Amino acid sequence: MNANTLRQRFLTFFQQRSHALIGTASLIPENDPSVLFTTAGMHPLVPYLLGEAHPAGRRLANVQKCIRTGDIMEVGDDTHLTFFEMLGNWSLGDYGKPESIRWSYEFLTEQLGLDPARISVTCFAGDADAPRDDESADIWLSLGIPRITFLPKKDNWWGPAGATGPCGPDTEIFYDTDPSGPIGETMVTNPQRFWEVWNNVFMQYEKCDDGRYIPLGQANVDTGLGLDRMLAVLQGVPSPYETDVLLPIMEHLRRLVRQPDTFALRVIADHTRAAVFILAEGIQPGNVDQPYIVRRLIRRAVRYGREIGIEGHFLADLAETVIATLSDPYTELRQQRDHILLSLDREETKFQGTLVRGRHEFSRSVDQCRARGKSILPGDVMFKLYDTYGFPVELTQELAQQQGLEIDLSGYEQAFSAHQERSRQGAAGRFRGGLTERRPETIQLHTATHLLHEALRRVLGTHVEQRGSNITVERLRFDFSHTDKLTEEQITAVEGLVNEQIQHNLPVSWQEMSLDEAKNSGAIGLFEDRYGEVVKVYTIGDFSREICGGPHVDRTGQLGHFQIVKDEAVGSGLRRIRAVLV
Repeated sequence: MNANTLRQRFLTFFQQRSHALIGTASLIPENDPSVLFTTAGMHPLVPYLLGEAHPAGRRLANVQKCIRTGDIMEVGDDTHLTFFEMLGNWSLGDYGKPESIRWSYEFLTEQLGLDPARISVTCFAGDADAPRDDESADIWLSLGIPRITFLPKKDNWWGPAGATGPCGPDTEIFYDTDPSGPIGETMVTNPQRFWEVWNNVFMQYEKCDDGRYIPLGQANVDTGLGLDRMLAVLQGVPSPYETDVLLPIMEHLRRLVRQPDTFALRVIADHTRAAVFILAEGIQPGNVDQPYIVRRLIRRAVRYGREIGIEGHFLADLAETVIATLSDPYTELRQQRDHILLSLDREETKFQGTLVRGRHEFSRSVDQCRARGKSILPGDVMFKLYDTYGFPVELTQELAQQQGLEIDLSGYEQAFSAHQERSRQGAAGRFRGGLTERRPETIQLHTATHLLHEALRRVLGTHVEQRGSNITVERLRFDFSHTDKLTEEQITAVEGLVNEQIQHNLPVSWQEMSLDEAKNSGAIGLFEDRYGEVVKVYTIGDFSREICGGPHVDRTGQLGHFQIVKDEAVGSGLRRIRAVLV
């Protein structure tokens, strides 16, 4: 079974069970500051998980492209990936645990032919916030799966995506990849043997600002089946890197080196695929947010390429293989081919200069050590070489040995750990808000993005298209296609148009219609297959008409005064506006 067959079989299975099929959403979350990327299929569905009516109905299924960077240092083993495809099905206040678990079991065993004797599951063990999930365990027992492990919240609880929002217990499904292995091993003692293949999340709760968990007004089901891992199981290979979605990329790389290193090849293949998909969203490598992540992935891939002897620029050619392999289900790769290849080539060129500067920094640090009579390169210097110049510890150690110096490895590890902790704290304080929190301020700002979008099109031209937005309770951030910096006159004109509509106290209404009807009505939208056959169109007076999931205020007079506080470039042909309501 190849990837195309698995995708289609999954969608057909749930379509036969009255699920509407919806397209994949962008990798850049819309109006959700809790994460930089879409990390799960539920992110684009947050308004509907919180009670908004989805135009396609209460049962949905799709294949969602995802990016996760939390385990980037683990990439290269048998299971961790930066980019992956998630097969998902949802119940928006419709069915519950019995149907969800039973269908998962039926699909795995009857459609995919997995051996029930090799399936084991985990369930939520319960705590002060919520009781033990005996209901899920009882359902598994009734299906003939006795291998059940109860685990705490850190293992068997999903969400919220941000500081607050929908969340709940989950039951995770594992498959034994080595049934002849030692008796008594479990997913806890040997996660490399027992692969998690499916996660069924039961969103029964909402986490509040004060930390309490209260029953969610609409109980939902959110499941995710990892396509890459499941393909490896079905094709009988040791990792996703030998499946039909990654093997062509790996084979391309092996042709470039004489003595390939499996770990390095996997990192390069994974990072290149992820970078290609991020660049296909119109992102350019940069120093913050998504641009920083794609820059980090590209430079890490180049660095590993140099370690295994790949000379010269190679990522653009490798990206051609990625595009050829995955552009059928993801046509944006073909559409953005020129941008992807040019961005990769430019970033490789920039990184070469960075490596040269890094070697100068290394030489300067060596001279300082010797001037102080030291024979050990400090850990903080090693971390700077890694973080700023992309030098892996192994490269620094090799260069230090050539200079007759030792390295302070423990000091480097302390500096690295401190950096990770600062990043976690920064993310926790920064990524708050968004529509997940359903606050009046975020709903007002979300409505304001519609007014801003139309105002930009009227002032700058109809070439302006939304490329992403990010909303907190304090401000909105709106990314759009445009080349030049806005003049003071243009900013004033845009602000004036938005505030004029606010003063008119225009009504905000919505209708459900087909995608073709939405296009013909003049609604703004990306018009990708992500919308499904039926969409919601929000209309603001006679000023704005846009495809959106909501929510919005009832009238524009509730917004206050609109003010642009910053206009900046965030990539080639891409600008970002930050604005507030005062």
